[in-house]
Parts: sequence; C-alpha cells; structure tokens
Amino acid sequence: MKLTIIGRNISVTDGLRNMVEKKLGKLDKFFRQDTACTVTLSTQKDMHKIEVTIPVKGTVIRAEQETEDMYQSIDLVVDVIERQIQKYRKKIIDRRQSALAFSEAFLEKEQDKAEDAEIRILRTKQIDLKPMTPEEACLQMELVGHSFFVFQNGDSGKVNVVYKRKENSYGLIEPEE
Repeated sequence: MKLTIIGRNISVTDGLRNMVEKKLGKLDKFFRQDTACTVTLSTQKDMHKIEVTIPVKGTVIRAEQETEDMYQSIDLVVDVIERQIQKYRKKIIDRRQSALAFSEAFLEKEQDKAEDAEIRILRTKQIDLKPMTPEEACLQMELVGHSFFVFQNGDSGKVNVVYKRKENSYGLIEPEE
C-alpha cells in the first residue's frame, strides 16, 4: 500500500510515522502495492485520533479511533480495518465482483466458517416521506429519539437523510445531481 500520513494539530515524528507504517504494514497482505491509503492523525484536548481511509472499487474502507494514547488508537484502528476487509472480501466473492485493489492471495484464501456470517435484515419499516426542511427533519429525529431520519427535501423534492454526529452536530446526506 502507498501510505499518505497527515498530521492535524500534531507533528508527525519519525517514531510516530514508523509505528503507523509498521502497524498498517500488516494490511499489505490484503492489498496490492499501488493501493492508496490515507492516514490522518489529530489531537484535540487530551484525545488522540487516527482516521484511515482506503478507497477501493465501489466503496471506501474507513475507520477511526480516538483514545488518550495515539499508539493505542493506531492498534485499535488496525483491528477495525481488518474486520471490515474480511466482511468486504465475502461481499466481493459472493457477488463475483472485480477487486482491483486487493491481492490475489487474499481473495483466494479460505475463510473460517465463523467469519462466514450472512447479513440478515431483521426488521423492515415503511415510512411516509413528508416534504420538510433539513432543520425540521433534525427536530423530528430528536422527537423520535433516533440517530438518523429519512425525509423528502421540500426544496429539491429528493430523498435526504439527516444524522446525528459527535459533539451534538448534525449531518445531511443528499443525492448527487
């Protein structure tokens, strides 16, 4: 993998860079050498955060971890990425998709039965899409106590989603034009 390491509110020392390269080097067995990987290290107050983003065909494998120790955050994010890769591998094999970013050895390797869990949808819910503004949707979301809310944007007429982010802020997902 080609690692790009970025520091925000933190200087990326040689020791920190070496640790990131060593830990994320474990992921090399999954990817081809030309696969891009962006690692962002940041600090805010006493918390150390690492974000890893690996774009692959059709999706993005992404994880972030935040702890009081940057080295612990690095260890945790590698574990999360490995779990996501295993799930994504199953999806690729089931759909017989091309997986340009992944190495052949990884795709051909046998997978344990325990990791072979199917995705099951346990509940289906139908909703009545009412036209409203994103601000009204946020209020509705708070009223029902959910972390996201699907609605029809009154301005564009398209289906949008608002969701709750960390630190009591909100996000809006809307389709591209």
